[in-house]
Amino acid sequence: MADTTNRPHSSIVVDGHDRAPARSMLRAVGFKDDDFKKPQIGIAGSPSDLTPCNMHLGELAEHATVGVNNAGGKAVNFSTITVSDGISMGTKGMRYSLVSRDVIADSIETVVAAEGFDGLVAIGGCDKNMPGCMIAIARLNRPAVFVYGGTILPGLMPHDEEEQRNPMDIVSVFEAVGKHAKGELTDEELKEVEKYAIPGAGSCGGMYTANTMASAIEALGMSLPGSSAQVAIGEPKRKDCEMAGAAVLKLLENGIKPRDIMTRKAFENAITTCLALGGSTNLILHMLAIAHSADVKLSIDDFKEIGERVPLLADLKPFGKYNMSHLVRIGGIRPMMKMLLDRGMLHGDCLTVTGETIAESLKDVQPYASYPDEQDIIRPFDQPIKETTHLRILRGNLAPGGAVGKITGKEGLYFKGVAKVYEGEEEALIGILRGDVVAGDVVVIRNEGPVGGPGMREMLSPTSAVAGRGLIKEVALITDGRFSGGSHGFDVGHITPEAAKGGPIGIVKSGDLIEIDAVKNTMDLLIDDAEYEARMAAFEPTGAGSKRGVLGKYAATVATASDGAVTDKDL
Repeated sequence: MADTTNRPHSSIVVDGHDRAPARSMLRAVGFKDDDFKKPQIGIAGSPSDLTPCNMHLGELAEHATVGVNNAGGKAVNFSTITVSDGISMGTKGMRYSLVSRDVIADSIETVVAAEGFDGLVAIGGCDKNMPGCMIAIARLNRPAVFVYGGTILPGLMPHDEEEQRNPMDIVSVFEAVGKHAKGELTDEELKEVEKYAIPGAGSCGGMYTANTMASAIEALGMSLPGSSAQVAIGEPKRKDCEMAGAAVLKLLENGIKPRDIMTRKAFENAITTCLALGGSTNLILHMLAIAHSADVKLSIDDFKEIGERVPLLADLKPFGKYNMSHLVRIGGIRPMMKMLLDRGMLHGDCLTVTGETIAESLKDVQPYASYPDEQDIIRPFDQPIKETTHLRILRGNLAPGGAVGKITGKEGLYFKGVAKVYEGEEEALIGILRGDVVAGDVVVIRNEGPVGGPGMREMLSPTSAVAGRGLIKEVALITDGRFSGGSHGFDVGHITPEAAKGGPIGIVKSGDLIEIDAVKNTMDLLIDDAEYEARMAAFEPTGAGSKRGVLGKYAATVATASDGAVTDKDL
């Protein structure tokens, strides 16, 4: 009888006379006699020419395949979907973005479980690929390694190439639209930004959602060391894929499964690292969802508690100066993790996919070059950009179930202004570009939540329009939708309950005063209690924004943003 120790799932599919039909099907796709005795490792990629984030993932999957096969396994490739936030942003198509996270998770879980794969290499590029892959990995709990497709290089205008000045990315284009509307850019100048901002393969270049989640997954222990801080097109990324393939076989041999790695302390490590790096608000939404799938208790209040002891140290876009590719040049995130570990801010005993603990993995990591003489990207602890986290968990009569603010302090820590209410993103963008929004306004965009959208769209177009019109420090924007990792300014999203489910954001009227305090972590509608109660009693929510198809199914099953917008919470 063949040894099934390292083939706990594939042996059920291919061993025995009764499994001849399965073997026959597999022979047609290239299996030989010896392959049936090897562990089968799924290679889940999402190659696509619809976005630069994923256009190179097919090649990376080939390298992961080589890694698996050379280590004694049998790689089996399959694909999942992706959508491009950068393309669908500002349109109704963006409603499908967060939905795609769950479609990706469901599809990977479905294939791996149905086909009896013993392990998995998951490769992701665009924003929702990362949490989608990780949700599936957590659900399946089979030996797995996640590989990040890598960051894009900055775009440069031809006249800036020689001196590498004024690096651009997708957010540069969104903000150029605002400048064009204000009259600061001509049609031709806008087109020049459009032509040169995105130079090729890789995920959006700042500490936006893709780079945030890649960093989180490495700090969580589920990627190989350095995977999160590599450019998409370099040899190190190809090597990373091959090593990931081999690492899954080692995990299988040693009996190490994802939930052995993805513990409560590991999630705290990931959160701590990403807060120090200046990560996206989407970190909260996605980490809550991954933890739910791993059966780890995690809440938005944990981000608040951890954030009060974690300073913001990285001068990275969207609010900072540098791109992820610049961080790659000075060592990536591992020196940051070593800094945090040495100060007792990481749990060094957490396991990683290398089989080593975090402390063992970081023991030989060299520090960043000195600040500010040799590098000015990562600051020391005694010179932080902000002494506590930029991601604020806010509550008040506008968000009794919680909300998430992305407030670095550069735009202030307190805002009191006049509400300007818009029913949806398109209406808000038209108003901002038209010049309706002025200094002192609080832009309120509602019915954009997980149910109301459905899909909880990102408000990058409105926030970029505000920035482009020069109002980034003079206007606040709040929504029951969410924000792109590229958004910056005095922004509060994830407001819970959402308007479509009867949340108080639905009773705000244009002209009301709203107060946001990022020190006290409060957000309130400044009307008297009697008026508040009367409006709430009279309020008739719109309900789900769609009743049919994938959006309708999503709206019927999705939990609140404060619960990670998961779709299996109440099953």
